[in-house]
Amino acid sequence: MKITKPHRVTRSYTQTLAGPPEEVFPLLCPVRELDWVNGWNPDLVVTESGFSELDCVFVTPGTPEDAVWVVTRHDSDRWHLELLKLIPGVVVGKIVIRLEAIAEGTSADVSYTYTALSPHGEAAIDGFTQEHFDRFMKAWEEELNHYLLTGEKLTRSP
Repeated sequence: MKITKPHRVTRSYTQTLAGPPEEVFPLLCPVRELDWVNGWNPDLVVTESGFSELDCVFVTPGTPEDAVWVVTRHDSDRWHLELLKLIPGVVVGKIVIRLEAIAEGTSADVSYTYTALSPHGEAAIDGFTQEHFDRFMKAWEEELNHYLLTGEKLTRSP
């Protein structure tokens, strides 16, 4: 057995979204994200309801391995979502999203924590800088706000 200290990073960002939490929360779903996230297309979604729910499992294509996601908390009353993301042999991630009603619509506190499972995972984590995460979160915020305001996916130039 090998026991080691974790090679881990946590990144956080707060988005301001142009809709109330009860409108935003259902869009944080592997199926509904097809409506508004560019490049999002899970290979498999395992769900009783057809949408995000507790214990929903989905798989997204990736390199070097596909990612397996599990919804570990789905609280639509408190607008709180947690997911576990596993890229076998690379990293384990925990994603936490908490929504709160504000005058402008919704404040979304988003945090990603990644723990490396290998040297490849350590390299991936080292590249997961706050600057990289901020760009990712701003693009996500822009796409979601566009959808909330227009009902259409934001078209990005190639």
